[in-house]
Amino acid sequence: MSPWPNDWLLPDWPAPANVRACVTTRAGGVSLAPFETFNLGDHVGDAPAAVAENRQRLQQLLGCEVSWLAQVHSCDVVPAAVAAGVVADASWSTERGRACAVLTADCLPVLFCDRAGTRVAAAHAGWRGLAGGVLENTLAALDVAPQELLVWLGPAIGPQAFEVGAEVRQAFVEAHPQASVAFVPSVNAGRFMADLYALARIRLAAQGVAAVHGGGLCTFSDPRFYSYRRTPQTGRFASLVWLD
Repeated sequence: MSPWPNDWLLPDWPAPANVRACVTTRAGGVSLAPFETFNLGDHVGDAPAAVAENRQRLQQLLGCEVSWLAQVHSCDVVPAAVAAGVVADASWSTERGRACAVLTADCLPVLFCDRAGTRVAAAHAGWRGLAGGVLENTLAALDVAPQELLVWLGPAIGPQAFEVGAEVRQAFVEAHPQASVAFVPSVNAGRFMADLYALARIRLAAQGVAAVHGGGLCTFSDPRFYSYRRTPQTGRFASLVWLD
């Protein structure tokens, strides 16, 4: 039985037993409105003491060290061991007891591990990061044959809620023409509804990664999660993966 709050998510992927992963929700913390209660983002205007307490609680519940990045929608990937406060949007680790973590509130969190249970990684993939190559850079950092990798797509804004401009569609279609299937014309002229999950799968498939799990949850419509598009002043939840 998990010691974590009941609504935290456990990835549904066939990872080795020593690979641990979870996704937090809004439950279990001390933050006040509008961040109630388990906000883990230290850059959103929440009381620093509340964020520190939430992060401490998380670390105690997980029983491992959490490496927090300073995320900026980049494509940079760093080792988790040196990630604390470093500007990057993905980290990787071969070290036991150190969690790779990304914070999101609509962007796509992507977790990675190898089938041997020796390497893990986590990437923050909004549309800018996806288009820029954050997933490809994470794969390169892991340095594992594509067929030996497992990937899990965490909660992100769903295709019924994620409206973007034509320039976003163009950025993806120019790199991968098949990405056109991930965009549906919006009721608003010149705009499109985008499917982050489909876009991530297309980018991963292009790199030879076939074992991609998860996807389908929508942060905008699911009140368990923070959503920037639903409430601009809001917290951040974490997706984490580590070696036990």
